[in-house]
Amino acid sequence: MSIEEEIDRKRKKIDELIEEFLPEEEGYARTVAEAVNYSVRAGGKRIRPMLLLETHKLFHGAVLPEAKALAAALELVHTYSLVHDDLPAMDNDELRRGQPTTHKKYGEAVGILAGDALLNLSMQVAVQAFRRPSEPMIVAKAIQDLYDKAGIDGMIGGQTADVLAEKNKKEIDKKELDFIYDKKTGALIEAAMMIGCRLAPESREKDVAAVERAAKLIGLAFQIQDDILDVEGIEELIGKPVGSDYRNGKSTYVNFAGMKQAKKDVADLTEEAVGLMMPYVDEDDFLIRLMRFLAKRDH
Repeated sequence: MSIEEEIDRKRKKIDELIEEFLPEEEGYARTVAEAVNYSVRAGGKRIRPMLLLETHKLFHGAVLPEAKALAAALELVHTYSLVHDDLPAMDNDELRRGQPTTHKKYGEAVGILAGDALLNLSMQVAVQAFRRPSEPMIVAKAIQDLYDKAGIDGMIGGQTADVLAEKNKKEIDKKELDFIYDKKTGALIEAAMMIGCRLAPESREKDVAAVERAAKLIGLAFQIQDDILDVEGIEELIGKPVGSDYRNGKSTYVNFAGMKQAKKDVADLTEEAVGLMMPYVDEDDFLIRLMRFLAKRDH
């Protein structure tokens, strides 16, 4: 089975997992429930929950119920961030994964509320990890990891720096760009792998720290590859217009480093991350192949 086929098989299982938690489309709140479900069902690679579950399996073997709940919660957080990211006040995008963005389909007000609802739903799902946990305090710490990485010191902080730089037409330096990439994109990838490791009773804090460092590198490589695809990608594959960052005057890694260096850095960052994980895995492990695939993806 190819890595693409394996990813697709695992993605379908994650879709089934998330589907269990989606709201019923009924009553006076039906429209916002429809918008929530539309946003989630629009697709996506499900890379973050996949990284969580695969890291968890690496350290524990079987997948604990609390890992499944937090994998679903993580993807709901990611989806809410995309819904809000697409809004007119931010990126003002009309397409996401080849379909109308949530606010284009349901209107701006419902788009905002759908994002809010997804974040709240993520919390409702996350606390279900306490139903039959083997280690309640470990679950509590894992939930803290998720919302720390999603908050002001994580994704929200990176998004704020990105939005303000674009709004103020401000030239940012490489240090600020690295901050934006580390927080806006990298933080949830770090959360995924940290949580997967932490929820394994066998893991130790030094393991969580090593996994977090590897995930930070993967997050940076992932975002640089996004920048590369914005220049060289195929619109039908990436699901949005090619060159949108350039037309919007947005600073990207390719602007700073050039295309050749950007591609080299993606490869180098990925291999450095792989090196950090090698004490726990072998070369044929799916997690390692997934990390390398992300560096070469075309969408």
